[in-house]
Amino acid sequence: MAQRRELLDTQTGKGTTRRTSKLKAIASTPLTVVDLFCGAGGLSEGFRQAGFVIAAGSDNDPDAMATYATNFPGAKAITGDIRSPAIKERILECSRSASVLIGGPPCQAFSQVRNHTRLAEDPRNALYREFLDVLRQTLPPAFVVENVTGMDQMGVREQIAADLSLDGEYDVLPQVADAADFGVPQTRKRLLFIGVRRNSGLRPFELLGTDATQAVTLARFKGPRRPRYQIVVQEHIRSLRTGEALANADDASVVTAADALGDLLELPVGNRDDVIAYADLPAAKSAYQRLMREGAGNALANVQVPRLNPDTKLRLLGIPPGGNYRDLREALTERYITGHRWGQDNGTGKLSRKHFYAYRRLHPGVWAWTLNTKSG
Repeated sequence: MAQRRELLDTQTGKGTTRRTSKLKAIASTPLTVVDLFCGAGGLSEGFRQAGFVIAAGSDNDPDAMATYATNFPGAKAITGDIRSPAIKERILECSRSASVLIGGPPCQAFSQVRNHTRLAEDPRNALYREFLDVLRQTLPPAFVVENVTGMDQMGVREQIAADLSLDGEYDVLPQVADAADFGVPQTRKRLLFIGVRRNSGLRPFELLGTDATQAVTLARFKGPRRPRYQIVVQEHIRSLRTGEALANADDASVVTAADALGDLLELPVGNRDDVIAYADLPAAKSAYQRLMREGAGNALANVQVPRLNPDTKLRLLGIPPGGNYRDLREALTERYITGHRWGQDNGTGKLSRKHFYAYRRLHPGVWAWTLNTKSG
């Protein structure tokens, strides 16, 4: 709570006595959150860590909602299609008393938007309209909407901000944030819309992270046998501080791949034990690992390790930390290296493009690239 009060005071400036009193009142009141299209609860978890009370979450995926209910046992888990009147009414009931409405409404048609077509009017964006409708009917003091940065590339940022302002009811500040600048061990950019009701006397604030992604780069250098990748930190005070945090495993403001995964290096390739007691793992080696174990019980789940065929093992050994398939020697780009036949042969005798993203290696001294479900 103290951190949130400090943030509010910083973002609004000195202000008047009236505004200061209002900030103190807000900061001392339990703030509640309702999360639409919540999935397993990533946004909710961020707000919980910031001191908010998670009142409810809603999603159409029953598996995601089962996870959400486990993660947030004190919240109402509303499973079902928001377009269903019964589900919509349950969501509205929870949202009417919420301090903040959050969510990442799917927006399938943003890539086809043109200046003469409003995003909210496209029939493929029904879920986006549902978020707007809940916001309009409940008018919480603030909201946060998260989506992919591709919306920026298609030039619809201003249109979404205008939709969310509800004809001036809210001040809306769009901004792009990278998760690696906020203590997450991977780079992942998201477009955020933070809105605050104009009658609150507050303003939406800009998220300020470490700027690690701007201060640190991974540079490729040619070596006598193979390339190597080296961390380069820009030479100014803020960047140097980031570099110090990067090298300090006890500083969780900037988290490297080693900080995140260093306690799992002993898991054998092909491991089929899906649950391992923490007592059977090495002690936590970083502030991040200690944080991840807090409240996690006595065991770690989902720790199966895929088997590697001989060709894959040779290729990965041929890639330096931080590198990718472009660093492979010519011989390692052959479709079948050891004679072990696997997968579909494309007839060229070489790796096909669909395999390229499987051949990358994390650099232990920096965060991971953006992870997805489409690579090895």
